Amino acid sequence: MQSTTTAAPATDLWDRVTGTQTAPEFWLVVATGVAALAVVLWGPAWRPARNAITIAHEGGHGLIALVTGRTLEGIRLHSDTSGLTVSRGRPTGPGMILTALAGYTAPSLLGLGGAWLLASGHITLLLWVATALLLALLVMVRNAYGVLTVLITGGLFVAVSWLADSEVQALFAYAAVWFLLIGGVRPVFELQSKRRRGGAPDSDADQLARLTHAPAAIWLLLFHAVALCSLIGGGGWLLGR
Repeated sequence: MQSTTTAAPATDLWDRVTGTQTAPEFWLVVATGVAALAVVLWGPAWRPARNAITIAHEGGHGLIALVTGRTLEGIRLHSDTSGLTVSRGRPTGPGMILTALAGYTAPSLLGLGGAWLLASGHITLLLWVATALLLALLVMVRNAYGVLTVLITGGLFVAVSWLADSEVQALFAYAAVWFLLIGGVRPVFELQSKRRRGGAPDSDADQLARLTHAPAAIWLLLFHAVALCSLIGGGGWLLGR
């Protein structure tokens, strides 16, 4: 009897995570998108919110470094919303190229994956996957500000997942995915503007140029293409189109 009693909550939790939930009304989906756009466009809101994009950016570097067989030594997130991921391995070759490529494309691709999950009705699963990714990232963060930022972000996802009702969870999930999709676009334009003014000489695009001998402008174009295509495709999924 005891094993049956203890197994029931675990079964209920599993069903909740893997099951499907109802999407918000269409106007609420649009409203979360408009709110995300306002945060991205309004400087005072974008500055703190950009930390979430940096987390995704550096997390993308770290994940691909591990997938390609490199040794991930640590990730640092800074108060100016910049970041640094250090991995060890061959200084050239496909692994290093893919690792450098992953940063600016990660927020948009994560948003695209999130939009697919939401379009499939897996709202709770999205929240739990995001929490798991943040916990995995936390292990590799090597500075106090970075730890604090990831803890706050992860804590928000945990609080919504455990304490909020289904309607609030849905709104939060849609807002987060919209923010990744829209917020993934702005940093590429910011990087392009910095490079035009002679700044960011060691950006991901410049590293890729050195690794591949293809102009940095080509890689910037690829960053733009991934961000905009993800926004169009993910936005279509979110809007049910």
